[in-house]
Amino acid sequence: MSDLNFVWPLSGGLLIGVSAALYLLLNGRIAGISGLTASAFGLTGAGINPLGLGFLVGILSGAAVAFAWIRHADFSITESSVLLIIGGLLVGFGTRLGSGCTSGHGVCGLARLSPRSIVATATFMIVAATTVLALRQIVGGL
Repeated sequence: MSDLNFVWPLSGGLLIGVSAALYLLLNGRIAGISGLTASAFGLTGAGINPLGLGFLVGILSGAAVAFAWIRHADFSITESSVLLIIGGLLVGFGTRLGSGCTSGHGVCGLARLSPRSIVATATFMIVAATTVLALRQIVGGL
């Protein structure tokens, strides 16, 4: 292992922070991925938003470049398509219920000290920790 293993996560965090700050400064809006994705597909009632589409393409392209060029990540997807679909639906439902996702509340909302985002992010973290604990205790971490 290299002594510079912190460089990639630090670089990614800085890029996320700078892009969220620039989006807020230039557009006056929070850079939440769920809202930008909805606007990219025209689900916000205002038609397809080119900025949202560009943001989504940029995220996917950046991930592809990072995976192919910078560093090969080890990952696996569950063998259960049903669990994958249920998980995706639950995340989508939670995003709508919470009026945003972790990028909007956790990155942008906490930086602005938004009370709603503080509660939302604390709820995300508590539910995530409880889910991991329950899965490890009930099904043995599968």
